[in-house]
Amino acid sequence: MPEENTIDDDAWEDDPRRVEFVEQFALIRELAGSARMDGRVLGYLMVCNRPYVSSAELARALAASAGSISSATRRLIDMGYIARHAVPGDRNHYFKVDDDVWGSFLAGERRSLGKQEQLFDQMLAELPEGMPGPAKRLRNARNYFEWLASYHRKMLTDWQEYRDKLDKEDGE
Repeated sequence: MPEENTIDDDAWEDDPRRVEFVEQFALIRELAGSARMDGRVLGYLMVCNRPYVSSAELARALAASAGSISSATRRLIDMGYIARHAVPGDRNHYFKVDDDVWGSFLAGERRSLGKQEQLFDQMLAELPEGMPGPAKRLRNARNYFEWLASYHRKMLTDWQEYRDKLDKEDGE
């Protein structure tokens, strides 16, 4: 006999708790500077019971255009939140979210920190003489991103240890 609190995938698709979560998550992500559609896609994938979802299924579930889904999934992949999933013999685009989406995000974000640090280094090297204000701001920016990248490594390690400890306590 199924547990009293279980629900099948079709019923969950229209469940008001899921729908509300997706929209509230999207609003929170929008307040943090993301596009609302990015938040809707990520929120949907986080509470989806299937291991991966096609772009057409995302468009249907979120009542969104194929173009907005394509743009959102591209941005989310670039930021490390979601990944493409290949289905052998199927040319459709599928997406999934890692069980530890935030750890994946931290790892992905670290890559962009190095690129920013390089950009500031390059501009410092090309900056004309006699520009102490821009030089100081660029050095501070470069140093900040260097520091942040090293802190990210520690933060990711700390997160993984904390997550594993809680998983062990929860019996996973």
